[in-house]
Amino acid sequence: MSSHRRPLRLMALPALAAGLALAGCSPGASTARVTPPPAPPADVAGLCAALHKELPETVSGLERTATEPASDLTAAWGGPAIVLRCGIPKPAKMADPKADGVEVNGVGWLVERPADGGLKFTTGSRLAYTEVWIDKEHATDASMLVDLSAAVARTVPVGISSY
Repeated sequence: MSSHRRPLRLMALPALAAGLALAGCSPGASTARVTPPPAPPADVAGLCAALHKELPETVSGLERTATEPASDLTAAWGGPAIVLRCGIPKPAKMADPKADGVEVNGVGWLVERPADGGLKFTTGSRLAYTEVWIDKEHATDASMLVDLSAAVARTVPVGISSY
């Protein structure tokens, strides 16, 4: 991901929207099945645990949902409408100078549009990579990146992860 990205214009995100439907779940479910990433190094896992504690109870008006299995590396809101995984390995797409990216409150995010119709955001230039998947229905609400960026900025220092 190149460093010449412009700050996110919150009104522009709806134009990016194409959501991700996570099979078998719907917003409001009491638990969301979220596969944690492979065990990250201890320093990365510690940053993810700190992030987990700081994540908001609501994102874009959706209540936080328990994840199964329970893990400091995962979180969800509105069932699986918004799913976060921290401690993922560096995405290969980060090296693509043509990749799309946005900056929200000092946190850079790689933007991907998976073929199955979703939005996926991954933090860059942080000591732990964090990805956020948004389903189609909620992909038009840019406020969720504001909510999540604040927690990332407080807990995951700027830097380049070796993982």
